[in-house]
Amino acid sequence: MKNLRILVVDDDHFLLSITKKAIEKAGHQVETAGNGADALDLISKYPFDGVVTDLKMPGDMDGIDLLEAVKAADRDTEVILMTSHATVASAVTAMKKGAADYLQKPVNFEELNLRLEKIRQMKSLIKDADDLREAMDITENKAGQTIRELEMMVADLQSRLSAMEKRLAEKK
Repeated sequence: MKNLRILVVDDDHFLLSITKKAIEKAGHQVETAGNGADALDLISKYPFDGVVTDLKMPGDMDGIDLLEAVKAADRDTEVILMTSHATVASAVTAMKKGAADYLQKPVNFEELNLRLEKIRQMKSLIKDADDLREAMDITENKAGQTIRELEMMVADLQSRLSAMEKRLAEKK
């Protein structure tokens, strides 16, 4: 798998901008949203491999709400939550709801990119496994078809052989 398509969501426009640049520097394609509603609008239009979102955002949707909405839309989209208000309870909640990771602000962008690389590798392995499974299914179907054709040929040859043996016996 090539690089990831990532959506970064944060109400702090400065952090949004530097997070976007750090992820792009690692080679990923990045879109941004300033709140959960805008993020959901983008998610409904485009597929994303991952979402990196702030936990606390103003408005009706926080990072946990966005996590739930992202997972409801596509279980394969990985979500990383970032927060400057980290608690064990919010980390546990995030992980139980399907977050891939939970990072404390200020975010170490090297660490964030390592987490994104793990997601890229995992998605690549899943794709390779799916491709292998598909190839095995095709091979199995072709082998089954070949076996059926060979069985029909053997049955036809046995029938011809029996007919020839019968004719030879009649001639004697």
